[in-house]
Amino acid sequence: MHRRSFLGALAALGSARGASPLVTDGVPRVNTERLRRRLEELSVFGRPPGGSFADGVSRTAFSDADVAGREYVLGEMRGLRLAPRVDPAGNILGRSEASGSGLLPILFGSHIDSVRGGGNFDGDVGSMAALEVVATLQESGRRTRHPLEVVIWAAEESNFGSGLHGSRMAVGQIEPGEWERVQDGVRKGDALRRIGGDPERVAEARRAAGSFHAYLELHVEQGGMLDRAGVPIGIVEGIVTIDDYDVTVRGFANHAGTTPMDARRDALVAASQLVLAVRQIATGEAGKQVGTVGRLTVSPGAPNVVPGEVRMTVEFRDLSGETVRRLGEALKARAAEVARETATAIEVRLSSRHEGARADPTIQGAIEKAAGRLGLQCMRLPSGAGHDAQMMARLGPIGMIFVPSVGGVSHSPRELSRFEDCARGADVLLGTILELDEL
Repeated sequence: MHRRSFLGALAALGSARGASPLVTDGVPRVNTERLRRRLEELSVFGRPPGGSFADGVSRTAFSDADVAGREYVLGEMRGLRLAPRVDPAGNILGRSEASGSGLLPILFGSHIDSVRGGGNFDGDVGSMAALEVVATLQESGRRTRHPLEVVIWAAEESNFGSGLHGSRMAVGQIEPGEWERVQDGVRKGDALRRIGGDPERVAEARRAAGSFHAYLELHVEQGGMLDRAGVPIGIVEGIVTIDDYDVTVRGFANHAGTTPMDARRDALVAASQLVLAVRQIATGEAGKQVGTVGRLTVSPGAPNVVPGEVRMTVEFRDLSGETVRRLGEALKARAAEVARETATAIEVRLSSRHEGARADPTIQGAIEKAAGRLGLQCMRLPSGAGHDAQMMARLGPIGMIFVPSVGGVSHSPRELSRFEDCARGADVLLGTILELDEL
């Protein structure tokens, strides 16, 4: 079936949920059609000229499209009487008051910024589902004991050299020189002001440890485990630790026609061995760890010159921080061997570490119970991608709900999650909030 026809069929399925709230085992159900409508309306901001929902989106953080998309979200929040505000980090926050007194808020949401040439589900599903949860609770007359706080994090995707901007600011993790970084001729401090933030007051966006009851994030899996298994709900066990390395291989640039093969100090040959070594290291032990060489820069880059220098990136990810550290040590050991064998010099430098986070067992149990009430099969799995939840885990208990990504495709216009699966995820999010509200 053509993808546009497929989306149309999903929309028709979504409309079957109607405008009247359904109730399952005492828990109201979200409106699939309204959730679909919000996702489609948001997709307009950053859509390719003349394109449709199926053509994806480029709504990079701080761009015109991002500014417009944020205005759309603010308008939807006002319609739900959430009295939204933008904090100095650019995060959008909206609060629904509670029936209880003195209880900590339940935080939930995601992000709406995208990568260049991305899709309409990464971040958007969790953000629009958060609004739908509030709308459903209001329609059903259900009021929670804990205050509910919807958060749309600013600049989750990598931008100005780093990602997780809004949630990093919430934990006080400002990187050296961050506001002076320049991208496309714009300083980050000025870019932040474009979306209503203020680098001079960003410390005010910091949240205190223990200031929320729980943080929940619904997200598309961005991998293919759920889709392959035919399971509609994933319970995230944790978010992986990510170690990034900058590797420089130095040989000797020389004439390709006059330098004998046995006299060459070819930096690219050495780098090629390291590329293979990364795969061997990652697959050399049982587990779900992954290793990636994402970039190679060869110098001088001429067809008739033996490469004298190669710069490359290496990344390792795993739920276990110790495993990630061990893989990095194996890389350094193999690099030393390759340097001796190829008469090159190899420098391996850890450029960044993004600490992973474990999901709270109580919240995992609440997600499982909420899915069970709806008769939905679920499975536990790690998140191989980074999320704002990993930052919030430094301040309090977190949980994440995954819904399937068709074919495991993400960060692409072909990214797709079925609207019915998105609605199931929103139903589980709502049910989990009500479970946690009783604690």
